[in-house]
Amino acid sequence: MSLRIAFDVDGVLADMSAALRQKERQLFGSAVPADTRAEGAEEATPETQSTGTATDPLAAEMRKHGLTAGQQRQLWKGVASTENFWETLDECEPGGVRSLAQLADGRQWEIIFLTSRPGTAGVTCQVQTQRWLQRHGFPIPAVFVVQGSRGKIADGLQLDVVVDDLPENCVDVLSDSKARAILMWRGASNGIPASAQRLGIAVVSTVAECLHMLGNLDDEPQSPTIVDRVKWALGLSSGKRLPG
Repeated sequence: MSLRIAFDVDGVLADMSAALRQKERQLFGSAVPADTRAEGAEEATPETQSTGTATDPLAAEMRKHGLTAGQQRQLWKGVASTENFWETLDECEPGGVRSLAQLADGRQWEIIFLTSRPGTAGVTCQVQTQRWLQRHGFPIPAVFVVQGSRGKIADGLQLDVVVDDLPENCVDVLSDSKARAILMWRGASNGIPASAQRLGIAVVSTVAECLHMLGNLDDEPQSPTIVDRVKWALGLSSGKRLPG
């Protein structure tokens, strides 16, 4: 049976961080050092920083940049006013999207892409994301612009695996669904979030490593389904014993 896999886009495949830093340089003259926080800085309110959800990638990324609340608002306005901003991003790893497309095609995986990107000037966020994925080698991408728990989404869509760069999203997947979670973590290995270590969430640092892990998962013997068991009990299965 084909694996049903969801990939987050920003931080997993698309380099949103670099695009935001470029926008910072345009607005403020120089980028704030990564993973720092200005003394006394406040977070922009949900009404002024994109969609305001806990899993919003833009809000999560802004919190890393050490910007004051006013700077965050300016940065968001700069992003929102840029026509088709989400199409301007580079890949985190050149060739990663194409490698995913080729492996998914070869193994007949069902791939969807999840994103919480807010809208910008130009076409819809969904269309921008589809165009970006197509340009980087994924022919017919299924893109869902979503909010809320990734776990409930995984459960509703009966996903097998969700790949995400936010630990809280991975925890949601484990809590609210039967899907496995893979955390894309490009920080230092000793900086892996405690929640991921405690819950046994699989952690990878590159797309190539993630695809290798998914291949190994696909090769694992599958547990028999209820249908398999019924067929075997009725003598309709060609096997001599119950599979799995």
